[in-house]
Amino acid sequence: MDVAVRIIEVFHSVQGEGPLTGVRTTFVRTARCNLRCSWCDTTYSFGPGRERSIDSILRSIARNRTRHVCLTGGEPLLQAESLELVRRLSDRGITTVIETGGSLDVAPYVGIPKVRLSVDVKCPSSRMQAHNRWSNLPRLGPDDVIKFVIQDRRDYAYAKRTLRKYHGPATVVLQPVWGTDAGRLADWVLADRLDVRVMLQEHKVLWGDVPGR
Repeated sequence: MDVAVRIIEVFHSVQGEGPLTGVRTTFVRTARCNLRCSWCDTTYSFGPGRERSIDSILRSIARNRTRHVCLTGGEPLLQAESLELVRRLSDRGITTVIETGGSLDVAPYVGIPKVRLSVDVKCPSSRMQAHNRWSNLPRLGPDDVIKFVIQDRRDYAYAKRTLRKYHGPATVVLQPVWGTDAGRLADWVLADRLDVRVMLQEHKVLWGDVPGR
């Protein structure tokens, strides 16, 4: 029997976040999340979703003819079956970005060919900073991303303190909470001369804050 993953949605769009922004991508949004960030924009993913076989998911990806997949949530690492999906995508030569909230161990996914990890570090405004799994950060390589979602100056200061201790090769992204002043965040980064990338959520710029885009 084929392995199944609990899914909220599978959709075809462009990547809206991180270094692959703008790349045509199939998104696989898994069900359930162990965190409750105050500014979460995908609360509809908290439910149980529905089971879909990995074969079925792979067929959807093949119909979209994308060479990139984004495995997101919810929290995809909550489901052990996600590892099988990622391995099968890798076997097909598909690049998979895994977006994780940063509270669960990424070690099983490290070293799988064509997998890129995007790991959140939760800042104070999320109210989830106590769940950061710091042991994840040293595991990340040059194709991976550390992402801070910034709502205010306190979050920015928290990110700066964290980055003083991080000297690894991963790309660091500071992303403003949607609806806050992105220019203000960019000004802070410029004033402090931080070697980070300030990035918006391009899918929201294109279509607004709507599910499945």
